[in-house]
Amino acid sequence: MKKVYMDYAATTPVDDEVLKEMMPYFQKNYGNASSIHFFGRESSKAVEDARARVSDLLGCDPEEIVFTSGGTESDNLAVKGVAYLNKDKRGGKGYNIITCGIEHPAVLETCKHLEKQGFNVKFLPVDKYGLINPMDLEEAISKDTFLVTIMFANNEIGTIEPMEEIGKITKKHGVLLHTDAVQAVGKVPINVNKLNIDILSISSHKIYGPKGVGALYIRKGVKLEPLAHGGGHERSFRSSTLNTPGIVGLGKACELGKKRFDNDAAHMKTLRDILIKKVLRIEESFLNGHPEKRLVNNAHFRFFAIEGESLNLMLDDKGIAAATGSACSSKKLKPSHVLLGIGLKPEEAHGSIRLSVGKYSTKEEVEYVSDVLPEVVKKLRNMSPLWNR
Repeated sequence: MKKVYMDYAATTPVDDEVLKEMMPYFQKNYGNASSIHFFGRESSKAVEDARARVSDLLGCDPEEIVFTSGGTESDNLAVKGVAYLNKDKRGGKGYNIITCGIEHPAVLETCKHLEKQGFNVKFLPVDKYGLINPMDLEEAISKDTFLVTIMFANNEIGTIEPMEEIGKITKKHGVLLHTDAVQAVGKVPINVNKLNIDILSISSHKIYGPKGVGALYIRKGVKLEPLAHGGGHERSFRSSTLNTPGIVGLGKACELGKKRFDNDAAHMKTLRDILIKKVLRIEESFLNGHPEKRLVNNAHFRFFAIEGESLNLMLDDKGIAAATGSACSSKKLKPSHVLLGIGLKPEEAHGSIRLSVGKYSTKEEVEYVSDVLPEVVKKLRNMSPLWNR
């Protein structure tokens, strides 16, 4: 049976060049990067080289990069780290933190947790495409606001938020701006200084690096309360023995991401557009998210009168790996908060599926999916009382 991977938004395979660069740090150059002997210095140099590669991709200084275990930890450190340093601002009439109702759970659940601790959080609404209104953001900012956290691009529907406008507003009001850029890095050009971003989260395994490692860009001068206390690693922001092989892999992935950006982005966009065009020929099919302001690899559809989970399982039987929502919460039976947030009814949200391509995807794979999908949709609709009615 033919196997086609269409879930690159969930995770990516490790690039061969990334794996090759990582290998020596498992058995040969295995020193603790914090040790002062030769083995440690060797690992420390590899970590700093990786730091420079990550910073080069984001347009910042190497010392502004802090390594973490992934996107979720980066988001938690960013949001909680700023909040705990500003705990004295609780109790005011204004909002302490402003975020968006369709954020990744790593931000959304963190903000809800902080609400229980007495912080005032504003969850901005979005339009039918998933875009926030910058005017809503500016109106929500008060003298009590110390953080705005808006994701760069949505992990489910692929909509890219107006980060340039958001950055201008936060800078104007002297409020810190954090963005979860886990999905955007490697697919959208990002320069943190031009966009006035103060803190930014990335994850290695979304850009053909290893799992279990990520990074947080923290603008020089920005202070965070650490979540883990210990030996003072990573400028005391994140105490823990450094994952040298993982960090080396992330660094190489960032280097390749910058070097190959134009070709990879153009390749993914071409395949995405072919997929969207062909799938939307199916009767009563719709594209979720913005038709233009979306990630180059993301195609998120909904189909009237069928259930996304059944569609996903039937595609799996045909050798096609897809997703019904974000991988972090796709096993939950509740409709996606993102799809409800853009105004879909629960039954519409349940009839949605995400197909995401990557740099290894081929036109032949997209053609195969485009041929199989109408057949599967038709079969499910033949069993659907909604469709028959």
